[in-house]
Amino acid sequence: MKRILVTGGAGFIGSAFVRYQLRNYPEVHIVNYDKLTYAGNLDNVRDVDTERHTFVQGDIADAETLRKALAGCDAIVNFAAESHVDRSIQGASEFLDTNVRGVYNIAECSKELGLNRVLLVSTDEVYGSISSGSFFEADRLNPRNPYSAAKAGGELIGMSYYHTFNLPVIITRGSNTYGPYQYPEKVLPLFVTNAIDNEPLPLYKGGENNVRDWLYVDDHCSGIDTALRKGVPGEIYNIAGGNERENIVLTRKILGLTGRDESLIRLVPDRPGHDRRYSINADKLKSLGWVPSMSWESGVEDTVAWYKENEWWWRKIKSGEFREYYERQYGKSLASGK
Repeated sequence: MKRILVTGGAGFIGSAFVRYQLRNYPEVHIVNYDKLTYAGNLDNVRDVDTERHTFVQGDIADAETLRKALAGCDAIVNFAAESHVDRSIQGASEFLDTNVRGVYNIAECSKELGLNRVLLVSTDEVYGSISSGSFFEADRLNPRNPYSAAKAGGELIGMSYYHTFNLPVIITRGSNTYGPYQYPEKVLPLFVTNAIDNEPLPLYKGGENNVRDWLYVDDHCSGIDTALRKGVPGEIYNIAGGNERENIVLTRKILGLTGRDESLIRLVPDRPGHDRRYSINADKLKSLGWVPSMSWESGVEDTVAWYKENEWWWRKIKSGEFREYYERQYGKSLASGK
């Protein structure tokens, strides 16, 4: 693969994948295609090799612009998505536009242009909650919020093109990803940056003991790369961190690393339909040679240190559109203490 289109390449995981490809494959040229919504940020790729990185502003819901950007590419890796469960609960229309209609456009354009690989990045949330054990790739989908339902819909569109048109689609389902450059609506960067500023940490009441499997962003990128280069078209690969932790454990870890105490924890009303536990088995991907390298303890420590050292990156984000979202989501609960 010499030329790869990365959609959503200015977002959190997408930009990490862009950096990963340019760092590990000197022959690769990346076309970075991003709409630059609230979570897209060109600061995330400001230090990449500009001779091997081309940025195109565009929406995967815009088929014509996408088709032009794809011309000459060998493969596409789709990170473009509306991805925050809380926002999907507030309103799901944009999630359907991007996560379903956008994937349809990717499939159509890729079919027309004869791409060698079409990798769709998905999430463990499409399986729903599991009380014990772990989900395997062949288990049924049971999404329980508009975000995960839209991601499942996009997966089904992609796989229908594999079966109907022999489009070389591969799907990855990653567990809860964290690391540098993550937009601060997500729990880890939100809690870290709030703790740095000695502001309350809005923890869902009833969700304190919910379990997530934490996957460091570079491990997620190496897993996607393994599936892209070694995976079999028509197959799905789970990418698991193997680091299941309760939300309260993560919260206390962050407080310890930022020198704050538990008085900052504020319990807010739980998310509707809040899944209790996510857990996926990644043996299928590991059989291709993938192994995660970052421990949970080191990954969280490194991530907290990055946010401490890079206030230039997140302070301007938290003063803009984010502030309006934060007030809608948490303002009344934090003000009332309920």
